[in-house]
Amino acid sequence: MYRVLVTCLCLWAAVTLTEAKPPRRKGGQQPKHGKDARDEPEYDDTPFLPERTSQCLVNGISLFEGAVWSPEPCNVCQCRAGAVSCRAVPCPRAAVQNDHQSGGQRAKKIPPHSENTVEAPPKKKEKEKSRPAGKSKKPNGKAATDSLPQREETAMTPVRVVEKPVAPPKRKPEASLRTAVAGGSLPMAWALEDDDDDDDDDSSMMRPAGRLADLPTGRPVPIPTGRPVVPLTRRPGALPSRRPVALPTGRPVVRFNGRSTVPHAQRNNYMESLPAGCLLSDSLIACGSTGMGHLPIIKDTGVRTLYLADNKISKIPARALAGLPNLEWLDLSKNKLDDFSFSPGLFQNLTRLRRLNLDGNNLTKVPALPSSLMELKINDNKLMGLTPNTFKGLFKLLTLELEDNHFHDGNVSPLTFRPLRKLIYLRLDDNKFRAVPSGLPTSLQELHLSDNRIEVVQAGVLNKTINLRVLNLSHNKLREDRIAPRAWIHLSKLDTLDLSHNKLVHVPSFLPVALRQLTLHHNHIERIPGYVFAHMRPGLDSLHLSYNRLREDGVDEVSFLGLYNSLTELLLDHNLLGSVPRGILQLKALQQLRLNNNFISYVPLNAICDTRVTEDSPLMSVHLENNLIDRRLIPPTAFSCIKSYHSVVLRPQNYEDIYE
Repeated sequence: MYRVLVTCLCLWAAVTLTEAKPPRRKGGQQPKHGKDARDEPEYDDTPFLPERTSQCLVNGISLFEGAVWSPEPCNVCQCRAGAVSCRAVPCPRAAVQNDHQSGGQRAKKIPPHSENTVEAPPKKKEKEKSRPAGKSKKPNGKAATDSLPQREETAMTPVRVVEKPVAPPKRKPEASLRTAVAGGSLPMAWALEDDDDDDDDDSSMMRPAGRLADLPTGRPVPIPTGRPVVPLTRRPGALPSRRPVALPTGRPVVRFNGRSTVPHAQRNNYMESLPAGCLLSDSLIACGSTGMGHLPIIKDTGVRTLYLADNKISKIPARALAGLPNLEWLDLSKNKLDDFSFSPGLFQNLTRLRRLNLDGNNLTKVPALPSSLMELKINDNKLMGLTPNTFKGLFKLLTLELEDNHFHDGNVSPLTFRPLRKLIYLRLDDNKFRAVPSGLPTSLQELHLSDNRIEVVQAGVLNKTINLRVLNLSHNKLREDRIAPRAWIHLSKLDTLDLSHNKLVHVPSFLPVALRQLTLHHNHIERIPGYVFAHMRPGLDSLHLSYNRLREDGVDEVSFLGLYNSLTELLLDHNLLGSVPRGILQLKALQQLRLNNNFISYVPLNAICDTRVTEDSPLMSVHLENNLIDRRLIPPTAFSCIKSYHSVVLRPQNYEDIYE
């Protein structure tokens, strides 16, 4: 009887203390009310340090100070300072499941809660099934029980549940997640955090960040981790916007990567056939160096430039270019085209084609071409000859380049160039001609025949080329005695003549009257005859005689007669001169003089500057280095007419003074 009375008194005291004294919150915070009080359990996790050992009595069971016991599911009692403090905890899954199966009856009793007891997570509501499996974590790693709803439980049976370890949820691939969010299949906007340290870290899990409709477009969305997440506003898989790329033509283009990036209705049919790496604009298709093996059929009336250089194209279908009626420039250089690559009517529909480039292919004959052409390039091929019909109908052609083929005097007809009535530029370099081809058109202004085997310039061969301005015969086998006396004397408009890298022994006579630039370097010239320039009007502007065999006795006092008031550049370097040539003092317009790399040992007075004249010379550059000059013996006034002494280069010399 005495024991029953003591037990009742202890129970009454415990209930009174529990109802009167509010539970102490973590960190000294006051308990919340209303919704916050329901969402967050009110209990103190701070360890209690008693000053003395005490005991509590609950339902006839004695609890030592700090002991914890669960008298009923979802409720835990603890002995503190001789008083009992009870609090609600998340309901274990096993308890909830047993409760549903028993219809609200009490479950089977098990031993009291001990230190090894692990609290099971609460069951989720059905409306939250869209969340990932497993419980979400806070950044500090603790279970996020504050935000989970708690189930009211009336069963009084104590339950001890050991929770099995739950595998973390699998991380969704980023691509599939973005597709689901952008497509609207996910009801929530999920923030995907990057895990840089450890794949098993819980911080790499996806967290809900509010409904997708509530996200501000284009602004970062704050999530519990503190990392901003930008909403997906672009269609999954869409190409990012690109700035226009400026080509040499100055027209804006965009890079093409195999998808329709240019809003052009006519391009939908063929754009998928073009390889990656092409550049497109409203009037240009550029697919250079893309590995293209065949040319697809293109239909686009807006295209004016088609650039297909440096590919592997070996065959062009008959109708491949039929859909480009406004094409003006076609570049097929550096491909694998041969005589069988072109269909008979391939260029028939290209009535506006102006420029065609077929360089670097395997052609042995010129294909049939449209009459609208103004520029044709077939350099670096295997052309075996030119007939009177080769360029038939090309009466608008202005530029023709046939460099590096197999032409010679026997396979080029004198009537080949007759149809080219407007041709002004002809390039026949690097072939096998032994003479200047005949039958050149009257309209021709530039003729390039370098790197051939030309040995002779016959009389009358250039009689009709009265408009010729530039003639390049460099890198041949010309001698002055094989040049007819009147071969080019009548070319009144010729102002540039290049005879470098030949076998000339002296400067040729009967040069064109209007010649302004004469290039004779890398020959065997030993002499500049007197009066050889006397007939010129107004006279040469540049005379290039470097890398020859000139000596001081090979230059007469009247060798430069006719150039006294016109010559501005005289290059005599890398010769065999032993002194400054005579006649230089009379060149009143000379600005650049090169005498370096000779054998000059002395610069006498009045050789370069006339001390008797007080006016300054126009000389701006005088090179005398790499000679045999003793600089101590140069007269003080030898260069007095030159404004700046820095314009005179005297160092180094081949034999420097031993005292310096």
